Amino acid sequence: MTLRKIYLIQPGRDGRIFGRATMAPYTLMRLASLVPDDIPVEIIDEDLRPVPFDKIGSGDLVGITAKTLQIDRARWLAKRLKAQDATIVIGGVHATLDPDDVQSWADTVAVGEAYRTWPQMIKDFDQGQLKPRYVDEEWVNLDDLKPISDRVLKQVDENRRYWTPYLEITRGCPRNCTFCTAIRVSGRVMRLRPVEAVVEEIQQRKLKRFFLTDDNFGLNFRLNPEYMEELFKALRKLPLHGWTVQAEQLTAEYPELLKLAREAHMDKIFIGFETVNPANRREIGGKAKGNLEQYRRSIKQVHDAGIGVVGLFVFGFDADNMDVFEHTYDFIKDSDLDGVSVTILTPFVGTPQRTALLEEGRILEHVPWSLYDTSHVTYIPKHMTPEELSMGYDWITRKLYGWPSILRRGWSNLSRHPMQAWPRKTVASFSTDLGYRIAYKHRDWAPTKNGLGKIIKGASREGFMHVLQPA
Repeated sequence: MTLRKIYLIQPGRDGRIFGRATMAPYTLMRLASLVPDDIPVEIIDEDLRPVPFDKIGSGDLVGITAKTLQIDRARWLAKRLKAQDATIVIGGVHATLDPDDVQSWADTVAVGEAYRTWPQMIKDFDQGQLKPRYVDEEWVNLDDLKPISDRVLKQVDENRRYWTPYLEITRGCPRNCTFCTAIRVSGRVMRLRPVEAVVEEIQQRKLKRFFLTDDNFGLNFRLNPEYMEELFKALRKLPLHGWTVQAEQLTAEYPELLKLAREAHMDKIFIGFETVNPANRREIGGKAKGNLEQYRRSIKQVHDAGIGVVGLFVFGFDADNMDVFEHTYDFIKDSDLDGVSVTILTPFVGTPQRTALLEEGRILEHVPWSLYDTSHVTYIPKHMTPEELSMGYDWITRKLYGWPSILRRGWSNLSRHPMQAWPRKTVASFSTDLGYRIAYKHRDWAPTKNGLGKIIKGASREGFMHVLQPA
């Protein structure tokens, strides 16, 4: 079949927020850049515009990338487009972790990173030899990563249409958290992009702010300190306004690198504290031990370098009971964190966590993939009922993402910057918590004895404490 055009689709979820979308299609931008120049390619982000169904049909190759929470929408799109005789390739995290789950409704499944297999898919389709599955799990050398093309940058217009563009500098994570998909998708070997390639991409894309998609960028402080030093010294020469990374506590142990990072315009680190419960340490791969005094020291050490800290916490580990919500809230309230992410443990496909829960019969049935978004209960906790986990999470999110808490943390963050920097730092100081407040709006359903029920908003502290301390 002669290839007419390639469409690359990112299923929508959040829509526009104050005129812009939140999740830039970074993976699709890279894949579109691998398409030969003589083949038309169009990226469609449903958060910005609808799929032009009337224009897609025979001869068109449609690639859809989706995380687990987007896979139901991806399936709907695929079925509608296949009815119009388009050919569908499904890829992304969910397809990589469970290709059998999507094989029945897609023409082709792309497993893995696809940098090697995507060009082959294009050739095979054009020659009428497209295979049902392509597997690329050799972990491509990031030295060979092809730059994003100018035609793709012009089409996406990321600096105008998205709040914060994405960037990738490293890939992989040697940790082995039982609930994490990262090593199943990107491998356990840390791969590093050449520093000059990172600088060139930032300049080419005219980036002023960016969010690193790296799964555990901060682990390189220990594993690759020379690389970090080279990178920070190169980035401090650029006119950046700020950038954000995902890391763990050990970054606090490297004050000289933190100082260089701040000089390189890094202004925020997301640190996976994960839990305040020391009994959960086995499930979190050695990243944290529930030592609250150590958490406080780490936050202070990062602050001393002039960098903000967003704390990440997960609820529902097997050692958790109803006390964990109040204990976590009390710690966060007094911790001087600049932002907070709290999520519910989510047993994603392909993880040891899900395998164990399936064996124990603890996965809740009839929960759609769209609720695998880390803010809905999808399994039966060990020391709580699903309803109690849902209620406790609802209580703490309303406390943390209420306006008083957001304003207090945002002001604390902003006040650490010199006043002349406030025009540039005001939005960034409040944006993380505002983003999580918006994301929390998706939380409309909770588990009940008969399936899923509508959450009753507005429960009081007294009502929640009644669950903590029943009569």
